Amino acid sequence: MDTIEILKNLAIIIISAKLFGLVARKFKAPQVAGEIIAGLLIGPSLFNLVADNDFWAGMAEIGVILLMFSAGLETDIDNLKKSGLKATALAFAGVIVPLVFGTLLYMCFYGFAPIGSTTFIEAVFIGTILTATSVSITVQALKELGKISTEVGTTIMSAAIIDDVIGIVVLTAVLGLKDPNANLSAVCIKTVAFFAVSIVAGVIIFKIMQRLDARWAHTRRIPIMGMALALVLAYVADKYFGVADITGAYVAGIILSSLDDSSYIDRKMDISSYMIFGPIFFASVGLQTNLKTVDISILTFSLGFVLVGLLAKIIGCGLAAKVLKFNNSDALKIGVGMMTRGEVALIVAQRGLKAEIIDSKYFTSVILLIVVSSILTPIILKAIYAADEKRA
Repeated sequence: MDTIEILKNLAIIIISAKLFGLVARKFKAPQVAGEIIAGLLIGPSLFNLVADNDFWAGMAEIGVILLMFSAGLETDIDNLKKSGLKATALAFAGVIVPLVFGTLLYMCFYGFAPIGSTTFIEAVFIGTILTATSVSITVQALKELGKISTEVGTTIMSAAIIDDVIGIVVLTAVLGLKDPNANLSAVCIKTVAFFAVSIVAGVIIFKIMQRLDARWAHTRRIPIMGMALALVLAYVADKYFGVADITGAYVAGIILSSLDDSSYIDRKMDISSYMIFGPIFFASVGLQTNLKTVDISILTFSLGFVLVGLLAKIIGCGLAAKVLKFNNSDALKIGVGMMTRGEVALIVAQRGLKAEIIDSKYFTSVILLIVVSSILTPIILKAIYAADEKRA
């Protein structure tokens, strides 16, 4: 794709995303819902003005990395420590329930099969896709509502990170059923190693950044170094430890969250994210969807897949939150906040396709789940918080 084409498509994405974002706000819905709808309209589902490709996928990935870095910067470390055990319990519930529900869904459509059979492995892999959580949409919605640093917001963020770790282990285990070369113990060791290295390196990096911040307080070089740290940790996490790059970016934000200038870094990051990378990321969800290719059989399965995908997270995480003494409203917020799916679900599906476990037709189901969950989550969250304020 040449430069002129990039400029044209970038203009279309930004204008349409911001236009529909404003329309969404007018109807008291979060802007991200409008930006996703914009992606559907300018993509192959309707007008086909912009084609999804590796360039836009890369730009969207930068967008989600910046968003998760910003979420890390806004994380309250004290709340994070308090929510650690709760987040772990929520994450396990958020993996186990969708895994079981997804497996049963596939078998209800295509027949029950003995353990170890091809159908059984396919069913478990469909369940594995549903275990993935992508809270980037939830993060943006909570930021708009000013609730990102609350106990609920921090619990959701913490649980999502742990959820991804557990999901990687589950993915490797399921791939191991098909590919004997997959090493589950190696994945567990590398994941633990990443967080161990992050803790040690984080202390050192924080002390260095603290000195630099004291010397060059409130200067642009501090946000630049912060962004560089986010990109480096995102790369290292994915490349050398097999952990999602967005987890590395979030960890970078947490490392810098206690700096005096953390809010200043966040404001500078928000400029790039709000103007360019954010709209591209949210619109890209719609660009990846082509509703014209959906036939009746896959549509029926997809509807069940979407319904089960949404309810499994709400039921699993919501009930776990109730057991952990959250009130009904907060438990529902956590369940809804954990139901979004994104790039992680697509990555899991791609791994299954590469390993010849599932067919490419199931990508329609995954993308529909991403679109529906991305649109509904911020709307439902906003409604729950509005109801709380009305009662108060």
